[in-house]
Parts: sequence; C-alpha cells; structure tokens
Amino acid sequence: MADKKMVEEITSMDEDFAQWYTDIVRKAELVDYTSVKGCMVIKPAGYAIWELIQKQLDARFKETGVENVYLPLFIPESLLEKEKDHVEGFAPEVAWVTHGGLEPLQERLCVRPTSETLFCDFYKNDIHSYRDLPKVYNQWCSVVRWEKETRPFLRSREFLWQEGHTAHATMEDAEARTIQMLNVYAQFCEEVLAIPVVKGQKTEKEKFAGAEATYTIEALMHDGKALQSGTSHNFGDGFARAFGIQYADKDNTLKYVFQTSWGMTTRLIGAIIMVHGDNEGLVLPPRVAPVQVCIIPIQQKKEGVLDKAYELRDRLKVSCRVKVDDTDKSPGWKFSEAEMRGYPLRIEIGPKDLEAGRCVIVRRDTREKIECDLADVEKRTGELLELMQKEMLERARKHRDAHTYVAHDFAEFEKLFTEKSGFVKAMWCGDRACEDQIKEKLSVTSRCIPFEQEHIADTCVCCGKPANKMLYWGRAY
Repeated sequence: MADKKMVEEITSMDEDFAQWYTDIVRKAELVDYTSVKGCMVIKPAGYAIWELIQKQLDARFKETGVENVYLPLFIPESLLEKEKDHVEGFAPEVAWVTHGGLEPLQERLCVRPTSETLFCDFYKNDIHSYRDLPKVYNQWCSVVRWEKETRPFLRSREFLWQEGHTAHATMEDAEARTIQMLNVYAQFCEEVLAIPVVKGQKTEKEKFAGAEATYTIEALMHDGKALQSGTSHNFGDGFARAFGIQYADKDNTLKYVFQTSWGMTTRLIGAIIMVHGDNEGLVLPPRVAPVQVCIIPIQQKKEGVLDKAYELRDRLKVSCRVKVDDTDKSPGWKFSEAEMRGYPLRIEIGPKDLEAGRCVIVRRDTREKIECDLADVEKRTGELLELMQKEMLERARKHRDAHTYVAHDFAEFEKLFTEKSGFVKAMWCGDRACEDQIKEKLSVTSRCIPFEQEHIADTCVCCGKPANKMLYWGRAY
C-alpha cells in the first residue's frame, strides 16, 4: 500500500487539471511556496531543469553572436517614464522602492519588470558611430511583476528569464534579428523541450508596450489552453528617439538606432509539465532531464547487486546524466518516485538479472519494458533517449493538431469554444473592436497571426466584414 501512496496523491488531470499541475510541482519537488506572497522557492530538481534550459539556450544565442551582460535591478522613475506607451503598459505591475535604509528616496526606484529603459540609458552613452553597431546583448536575471493571480512557474511575482536587447543601424537589420531570435526560440522548444509551436505576429492589441511589432511562439497545453512560450519584439526607432540614442553614420550624419528585445522565462518549465506530464507525474524530455537514467537495484542487499548498479552508473555517466537509487526504500516506492520525477529511463537490476547477464530498461513515456544485455547498456540507453526525445515531440504535435479546429463564422466559433478546448483558426478583419468583443463574450484572445497563412473564409469570424488575415485564437494561461 505504501508503494502506491506517492502516486495516489496526484489528482487526475481529467478531474481537475489545475490541481493536477499543482500536485506535480509539489510532489516532484520542483518548487515550494514561501512566506513571500506570490513568490516561489525553486528547489534543486526544478532549478536543475532551468540550468539545462539556460545552458542550451545560451549556447544557441552565442552561435548567433550574442554577448551576455548584467544591468542594475533598479530603474529610476524618471527613466521608466521616458517612453510613454512602455510605462503605461507596465504601470499596474510595477513594484516600487521608496526608502534607502531609513531615509525616503528623492526619486522612487522601480524593481525591474523588464530592462528596455536601462539598456537605452546604457546604449545612449555606449553607441557613437556606425562602427559600434550592432550591439547584440543579453542578460540572465530575475524580474518582478506584481501579479494578482499567481501559479508556480506560469505566473509568479518574481521569475527568472533572459532578456536580449539589441541595437542596429537599420530597420531591416532590426527586423532580421527579431525574426532570427524567434526562430532560435521555436527550434529550441521543438528540439530540446519536445514542444511544437506556432510562430506568428501578435495583433496591435496584444503586442508589447512600446514595440512596433511583437512576434510570438504559441504552444498548446494538454488541457487545450495556449501558452505564450517566447516573444521577440521589433522596437523600430521609438525608444531611440525617446532616449536620444544616435550614431554618426559613414556620411557623418547623425541617425537613430533601431532596437529589438526578446525573452524566455521559467514558465517553460510549466510548459514541459503541461505538455508531457501524466497522472503518474512528470515526464521529462531527455535533453532537459537532470537525471536521464535512474538505476534501481532490486534486493540490493544480495551480493553483487549494488556493485553492478554502481558499475553500470560509472559506465553510463560518460554519455548521460545517471544516478543510482540506493536508498533503503522498497523497489515499488522507488519505481513510483522515478515516475513522479519524470526520469526518462529507469534500469532495474536484481539477482536474477545478474545471473542472466541482463537488466530491464523501462521508458517513462510509454512504460515499455525492454530486456537488455548488460554488455549493450550504453548503446541501448543512448538509442532509447534519442527515440524518446523524437517520439515525445511527435506525440505533442499530434495532440496539438488534433485539438486545432477551423471556424468559418461566429456560430461555429462559439460552438467550438463551448464544446472543445484547443486552438481555433478563423479569419479576422483587423479591427480591435472584434477582438474585444470575442474576449468579452467568450474569454478568448487572439494568440497570433501565423506566418503560414490559410484562407478559411472571405469574412471576419466576428463581424462578417471582408477579412484577409487568419488568426489562431484560444484561451490562454
């Protein structure tokens, strides 16, 4: 009975998806709550996933010429207010510092919700000539947004992220970098997190405060809700004009720079949980699994069993992240725990296996049991981890496609959002009033105008006027 207890404590995802999610982040020991309202402790198991995301994303950034920097945590109020749209967009979420020690500050300091204004202030002194361009900087840091409703990883008052901020000589260069980084994000999600995404542009209503254009990657969670998983913004020269960021061009005339920014956050861990998890717990794609192989010795007090487990670990650690569960818990409990924590593969080895010169490898995603000769363990685990990574992406893509619908008119649109959950593709006239009406009536938002356009109908799904844009719509986290 004790062996089952760990798993029985997870609420079924079909019964209550939100509770299922909360159960997993707690039972898999990814996070803990704190006495700081709306903020979380990211525990070792959760932080190790973030470290793997950070390491692999950072390597991809550097391949495109990105350099890392670090800017202050605080932004003076006067600086934040230099770009009108930007400050209005962030005002409701800003946390303010009003005192330094016991003394009131002459000027309030905002705890950074994002760092555009600081980068602009820095760039105006750092950029002088066309030879200084482009500047392609990124920082890994935390930001604070005073959210009313919080949920671990998905929305917390302080969260970890990276924010890239670049400056270019022309609008074309800025646009090229904006799209380049969006593509880096999309490839990373698919190749590393095994999460398929839709790439596209946000509408005027949904774009970033102060941007000319915002591009996004949207993923579909298991419950049919959308999750914005990364954004890339082209600022044009709006921030440069507000902050006076100019450079002397080759003809010695002064010109304003064009800027971009782009970011991904710890909400990606929430996406991994909600795309791949099941009722037994986490299911981690091998490329972001802190432990890829967990070796579980059975009857470990019997002669030779633990020694063989350690020998397998030493052989495997050359090619993958591996651990031995040599605790004194029962094998059944260890199996449940390995499943809860989402380890991609577990290797079971006991006295009978030793005699036969083999072990059993169990896949976390399909629960398939594979008998394997001890001599072939490295080769077989390597193959299985690759296969799992590939098949997890295929399954997630199949799920997304099966939950992507088409609506030709409002009646069909409303029926789909009443009866189903997922993405709905439908035409839009471009009028914000239609977006507002859809949000008010159905609690549905435009997710993106996909780069891959389809012509579904001649008229807008909301007002019936002529329409030439196809949008993805959905309910989102």
